[in-house]
Amino acid sequence: MLRIISLNLNGIRSAWNKNVAPWLAAQSADVVCFQELKAQLPDLSEAMLKPEGMHAFYHCAEKKGYSGVGIWSRAEPDRVIEGFDGGEFDAEGRYLRADFGDLSVISLYLPSGSSSPERQEAKFRFLDVFLPHMAALRAEGREIVLCGDWNIAHQNIDLKNWKGNQKNSGFLPEERAWLSRLFDEQGWVDVYRALYPTAGEEAYTWWSNRGQAWAKNVGWRIDYQIATPGIAATAQAASVYKDARFSDHAPLIIDYAR
Repeated sequence: MLRIISLNLNGIRSAWNKNVAPWLAAQSADVVCFQELKAQLPDLSEAMLKPEGMHAFYHCAEKKGYSGVGIWSRAEPDRVIEGFDGGEFDAEGRYLRADFGDLSVISLYLPSGSSSPERQEAKFRFLDVFLPHMAALRAEGREIVLCGDWNIAHQNIDLKNWKGNQKNSGFLPEERAWLSRLFDEQGWVDVYRALYPTAGEEAYTWWSNRGQAWAKNVGWRIDYQIATPGIAATAQAASVYKDARFSDHAPLIIDYAR
């Protein structure tokens, strides 16, 4: 079995203070993908840099306290690649890839466009450059799992208040159509949704800090593991862990038979 976990930490130091480390240690994960570190390497503790029994890699944003992604793996990767575009988005620390034999696991953090029109424009720029990158990944012929916070809810079933969010970042028609192109044109698989086609509220992975979104489960499913068909077909079970809160996101856990 291969267990892969994806988790937007909303600050690695904050999540550590909320006891994410002992929870992770108990999961027996083979690979853990983190997003939104909000830290630079000098900010990380020894336990973050050298977790027991795991190899740790990070791609931090140049801007302090912002973005950043990481990968922990039980096996040492054959290769680790930081970034994908050599420019605007690599500077924001949004992409980290680890290769293990014929499998690649990528930790990915798409921009959010909710804070300003300028950031929404940046998100659209990301989508424009990332679509051909996804096609290039498919062309490699490897098994690939991209884990992360995609900041897009794909279908009405993927968020509580879909009617009221159709003009909001994260549920814009253009964003949703972009995800559909990954699935329908390029052949990527939304692994959780393939396992559980009708899962609604139990599938949410993020809740706004405003109002009582968490208490009322007014959530969004924006964290995905999107994979090539071969490994996606081996997925046996998936779950969103909600018994404890380490972040405004919940961990997405998927077990593959490999």
